[in-house]
Amino acid sequence: MEPDYANQTETGNENQSDVSSFISSFLDYPLAHLPPSRIIEYEAGQLIYDFDQAAAGLYLVTDGRVTVRHGADNGRPVLVDIYQANEFFGESAFLRFSQDQEQAVALENTKVMIWSTAQIERIITLNPQLGVALLQILALRLSGFKSRLHSLASEPAPRRLVHTLIRFSERLGQKNEDGSIQIFPFTHSLLAQYVGTSREAITVFMNQFRRNGYLNYSRRGNIVIHRHALTEWLRKPSAMQPPAEQTSRAQPAAMAG
Repeated sequence: MEPDYANQTETGNENQSDVSSFISSFLDYPLAHLPPSRIIEYEAGQLIYDFDQAAAGLYLVTDGRVTVRHGADNGRPVLVDIYQANEFFGESAFLRFSQDQEQAVALENTKVMIWSTAQIERIITLNPQLGVALLQILALRLSGFKSRLHSLASEPAPRRLVHTLIRFSERLGQKNEDGSIQIFPFTHSLLAQYVGTSREAITVFMNQFRRNGYLNYSRRGNIVIHRHALTEWLRKPSAMQPPAEQTSRAQPAAMAG
């Protein structure tokens, strides 16, 4: 008797559809698929874990925003990313005996939940789809880190800054009636840690982009991004070269980055 390949294919497609539906649901609202955990509150600027103190488990932001930085031998930490509600951080806790130096700080008043690595491992054993969903989250982050690494290695700092502003506007921004995107205030120091240059260079670039109408600041200090205009700027051949103002006023800082 020949195997029923058609039936096997149909069953496989159904299983794949179930996994895809679970992943989509998990990405939108992970708490619907995780056991409740106690909520820990942090004030703006408060450490969640530090370079010399590993993450205690997998964290989920339920309210607020968290910055995660990676330590550097030169004393200039690199901003890994900013995480907001329904986003995880602290996955380095799964690297046992890790030498990975990482710091998480509440960017504003923030609430998080935490599950120990042992808890997550037990949950995945009972629900393997959760493991697949977490793998997809990590794969998406890895893809983003690859793109960012390519940008750091091949593009001048102004282009890296524009990529950063566009990405933050997509992830963290709110759309205004005129089509611009408003994101909460970022210090130039924080942007410098993400872009990989000095604070002084960021100040020069931001001032130039503001004068040229690519961005502005609201009365509350929020950054207002004209995303389509910045995207068009990226397409210009001149965008591959540092602007004249940067060369004359911030060349040492840019070279340092």
